[in-house]
Amino acid sequence: MCGIVGYLGDKPCIPLIYDGLTKLEYRGYDSAGIAVAQEGRVALAKSEGKLERLKSHLKDLPASATMGIGHTRWATHGAPNTINSHPHSAGDFAIVHNGIIENYLELKEELEAEGIKFYTETDSEVAMQYLRAQYNKLGSLEEAIKKSVKVFRGSYAIGILDPKQNNFLYVIKHGSPVVIGIGDNECFFASDAPAIVAHTQKAIFLNDGEFARISKDNIKVWDFDGKASAFRIAELSWSSEAADKQGYRHFMLKEMHEQPVVIQKAIARLIDVHTGDFNEAALGIDQINLEGIKNINIIGCGSAYHAGQIAKYFLEPLLGLPVTVELASEFRYRDPYIRDTTLTLAISQSGETLDTLTAVKFCLENKSQVLALCNVEYSSIVRAATSTCYMHAGPEIGVASTKAFTLQVFCLYAVGLAIAKKIGRLKDNDLKAILNDLRVFPNMIEQALAGKEAIELVAQKFYETTNFLFVGRGLHAPVASEGALKLKEISYVFAEAYAGGELKHGPIALVDKKMAVLAIVPSDFYFEKMVSNVEEIKAREGRIVVVGDNASPRLRNLSEAFIHCPQIATPALQAILTTVPLQLFAYFMALKRGTDVDQPRNLAKSVTVE
Repeated sequence: MCGIVGYLGDKPCIPLIYDGLTKLEYRGYDSAGIAVAQEGRVALAKSEGKLERLKSHLKDLPASATMGIGHTRWATHGAPNTINSHPHSAGDFAIVHNGIIENYLELKEELEAEGIKFYTETDSEVAMQYLRAQYNKLGSLEEAIKKSVKVFRGSYAIGILDPKQNNFLYVIKHGSPVVIGIGDNECFFASDAPAIVAHTQKAIFLNDGEFARISKDNIKVWDFDGKASAFRIAELSWSSEAADKQGYRHFMLKEMHEQPVVIQKAIARLIDVHTGDFNEAALGIDQINLEGIKNINIIGCGSAYHAGQIAKYFLEPLLGLPVTVELASEFRYRDPYIRDTTLTLAISQSGETLDTLTAVKFCLENKSQVLALCNVEYSSIVRAATSTCYMHAGPEIGVASTKAFTLQVFCLYAVGLAIAKKIGRLKDNDLKAILNDLRVFPNMIEQALAGKEAIELVAQKFYETTNFLFVGRGLHAPVASEGALKLKEISYVFAEAYAGGELKHGPIALVDKKMAVLAIVPSDFYFEKMVSNVEEIKAREGRIVVVGDNASPRLRNLSEAFIHCPQIATPALQAILTTVPLQLFAYFMALKRGTDVDQPRNLAKSVTVE
């Protein structure tokens, strides 16, 4: 959600902090600000809107300042305006905050009773004033932090700027991500690695329940009880170039075009297509005890949830085990059946999704083994899980997931194949056919991307449409859900997805000559059934866009617009392949409608609050 950046060193800090914030724009935000230390006081510049609006205010800050903090805010409490934007400061003390202080109202009442005035609607100002009040009472910022974290409820990462301590910045972690970067006589902190990789590859990832004191040449970390914590310096694997557009108009377009390469690398890393051997360590199953597993539980949010729904279709027949797929945001509030015989698969691109992280902790407490599928090393879910299958997709900056989604589905399939082979359920002939398809699969994704000009023409025809139904069957029912989500996210067109067979059970009442319906009709087991569904829509004058095989003139005759998708025999791979034209369709619809493709309104890349 919110992005935070801090810097302490010998260089002017304002351009470094501003640049770090630009690298976190993908997280989603509606206001921004920077605070720096100046002669024992805080100098502050804030603005609602995008960073470009903040830039004109930076001239009011002392250019020579070498210590400061910055923030991009995604509003939770209080309107997205300049007053509520971060950093929050009382003149001699400032913080930036990512997360939510759930008990802020009762803390605010306590502070107001002590005569402290508030100027914003935010929970973050409450956190700032509480920390400052404890600091004034106790005379030590470390003691104030220890006192405050015992009182704060919720999830948060808080960076603290105290101009009276010119040699130190402080950062606190509880539920929201924090990375500390170690440079040459300088240090950084941020909510995500892209903010610092241009300056250092050495990083410390704080654990929940820790806070750190940062100086130019030293880091000290304590737990919330004040006990010194050991930490490890990790080497970041992402490059600053990986977080650039590299000539593409949008990050989303770049990331779609990276899919053949990242899939090819994943195949090479996880499966030997010549021998059929699986890299169990890279898949994370080498640390999972499969003996006695009786059911599989998949948890995720948004696109990760759709990846899990697709996986259910291939994992159950592969493994002969019941598979449930849960929305992590709902899972934590009911009493799910999780035992030591349950294997949980937790899916999160960032590894920081709060709902998924909390669900992971619940599963572990109930003795379930947890295999995480994540894209970010050292992330919170990775560190909590029993084992991890890393996707290695590289940074995904566009808020709407593309390459991370396809990698999630592919890695889930590879995990399923490897376990099926390990427990003796994967026949040699079946594996041989899959390996043959894997050899050509990256090229087929290239072919799907090559159809973008034709897809742009379809978007040109439909971009003024305000409602869409997406329909599919089998694995392509959740693929339809993912396609509808992409369209909603970036073009702001209302889109809903249904399994094809469900149309006649209610949704077909919506179909008339104004309703657009995108039907996914691959040449698979469900082909005839889906054609019948398309004919039902045609009979009611629905405007039909078909995504399917060029070889079907029948489908072309039924559709108002046709989007070709290459066909492959392995159903799980076809599901991945079909998502590519859906991504392109959403992209061109957004382009035609003039929306913000990479940073759609109200959305954030990493959802670290509930």
